Amino acid sequence: MDVSETLLPGVGIRYEFLTRDGQRLGIVVYREGNAEFLEYDRDDPDASRVLLSVDEDEAEVIAEILGAPRFARKLADLTREIPGLHSEPIRLPATSSFVGRQLGDTHCRTVTGASIVAIVRGDDVISSPAPDQLLLAGDVLVTIGTASGIRRVRTLFEADA
Repeated sequence: MDVSETLLPGVGIRYEFLTRDGQRLGIVVYREGNAEFLEYDRDDPDASRVLLSVDEDEAEVIAEILGAPRFARKLADLTREIPGLHSEPIRLPATSSFVGRQLGDTHCRTVTGASIVAIVRGDDVISSPAPDQLLLAGDVLVTIGTASGIRRVRTLFEADA
């Protein structure tokens, strides 16, 4: 699906796309974090109406609801397409020495050959976590790599459990 992106100086960004049935929709994401969902008139492409206005918190909830399943689906597709590549969630036990430390402190990819591509924390998904991401007890570390690499990740984080 093609999505056009238009910078609105001083306002935010407008995203537009066509649905399968040919309806043109838009989403304006304002600098403050709030957003509006727009429907364009089929006969007059310059005319639109606001379908929904959401504040910053509501926009984040919508993004999480729509983003988490999409992320999981793309990851599942990737592991099916590449032989030998696996993905597994690993829960960080409260007894791990990495609780309260940054992800980069683990040297996970260097030590195990596998990568942590997301952290699930309650209802939140932190995709592509940065090295300075703090790890908390109970975090679910979405790991991708070979089967042996993933076993090494589990051993790394559960060593103190």
